[in-house]
Amino acid sequence: MHFTKSEGSVMVKILRNMVLVLFLVIAVSIVYNFRNRESDTVSALISEATASVEFKGVFIRDETPISAKGGGVLNYKISDGGKIGKGTVIAQVYNSEEQISINREIDKLNKELDILKKIQNPGTQESVQPGSLSGSIEENYRDFILCRDRQDHSGIDAAKENLLVQMSTYQIITGEVKDFSEEIASINSQLDELRRRSSAPVDRVVSDTSAYFVSYCDGYEDKLSSKTLDKLTIAQINEITDNKDVSGSKVGKLIDGYCWYLAGVVDNSRKEYHIGTNVKIKIASSADVFDATIYDIRDEGDASNSIIILSCDQFSYDLVQHRTEKVELIRGDFRGLKVPREAIRFIDYSDLPDSVKETGKENDEDKSYKGVYIRKGEQIEFKKIDVIYEGSDYVLSKIYEDDKSYLALYDDILLEGVDNGE
Repeated sequence: MHFTKSEGSVMVKILRNMVLVLFLVIAVSIVYNFRNRESDTVSALISEATASVEFKGVFIRDETPISAKGGGVLNYKISDGGKIGKGTVIAQVYNSEEQISINREIDKLNKELDILKKIQNPGTQESVQPGSLSGSIEENYRDFILCRDRQDHSGIDAAKENLLVQMSTYQIITGEVKDFSEEIASINSQLDELRRRSSAPVDRVVSDTSAYFVSYCDGYEDKLSSKTLDKLTIAQINEITDNKDVSGSKVGKLIDGYCWYLAGVVDNSRKEYHIGTNVKIKIASSADVFDATIYDIRDEGDASNSIIILSCDQFSYDLVQHRTEKVELIRGDFRGLKVPREAIRFIDYSDLPDSVKETGKENDEDKSYKGVYIRKGEQIEFKKIDVIYEGSDYVLSKIYEDDKSYLALYDDILLEGVDNGE
C-alpha cells in the first residue's frame, strides 16, 4: 500500500495527538493518585483537651434558719459566706430604712476619717522617702488590679485603702498639699450632724454558735442535708429550683461545718467517674475554679443518668448565693497524639506484626489491640494506641517515645483503605 505525502502527514498528526492524549491521561492519573494518596492520611500531631461535663448542680449543706424577734428593718453586719463565732452580731434591727442609711453613712465617714488621721500622723510621713514610696504605690496599684481581675472584693478594699494612704502621703512629703486638716474638720462636722439624727438599733441578731452565714432562706434547709444524700433521687434533683424565700421573719441561715455537697445528673455509661476521684468545678456565677472530690455516684438502673455527688470544703460569697447552678465538672487536662475515630482499627494478637509483638508487654493471644495503620514510605504498618481522652470525633493517644510499637509524632495515619492488615 502506498501513501501520498499528504496522507503520511495526516497519520503523523494523528499519532502525535494520540501520544499527547496518552501523556495527558498519564499526567492526570499521577496527579489524581498523588492527591488521593495524600488525602487518605493525616499526620499524628500533639493536641490538648479538657475532659469536662456540664449539668444542673444542687447545693446541699447542713443549714439552720435563724429569725429575728418582732418587726423592723435589718442591717446586716456579716456578708454571705462569712465565718462567724459564737456571740457575733449578725444583724441590727432598726425601725426604718432611713436609720440604716444614716448608720451606713456614719460607718463610711468614720473609715475615711481613720484614713486621713493615718496620713496626717507624723510617724507615717517621717518613715518614708519619695523614691521608695513611688515604688510602693506602683506595687499596690498592681495588687489592686490583680484583686479586681480575681473579683476579690475584700482584697480590693484593702489595696484601695493602702493606695489612697500612700498617694496622699506622697502629696504631703513632696509639697503638693500642706495637710488634710480641712477635710478632717469637714468629716467631723458631718458626723456630728448624722449622730444627732441617728438612733440606736431596737434589737440585734446574735449567733449562738460558730458557723458560716447566708442572708436568705429558700425552704430547702430541712430537706437537703448530709443526712439526705443517700435518699436523693433524679426526680428530686430535677424538681429543685433556685427561689429565695423573702417572706416571714427569717434573717438567714447558719451553715454547720466546712464541708458541703453538690449533686447533679451525668452520663456515666463509660464508667468515667469513680468515688474518691479529685476533680475541679466551675459555677456559672463565678470565675473561680474550686477543688472537689467525687463523694458518691449511683444510678437508678440506667448508667447514662447517674446521680453524682461532689464534696467540697471551700467557702466564698459566690458559692452560697444559689441553691442550683449551672456547673462544669472538670476531670482533667490531657495531652497526647490526636487520632481521628475513623482511623481506629482493632487487630488480634496473632495478627500483630512481629515488631509489635516483641515490644508489647501484653502477650495475650485472646486479646484485641486498638490501633491505627500508618503509611511509612511504600509500606503500611500497624501501630498501637493508648487512649487517654475521647472526643466526639477523635481520641488522644498517650505518647510513648521509647516504644516503637505505639503511634509516634508525625506518623502518617491511614484513614481508610486498610482493614485488619489487608
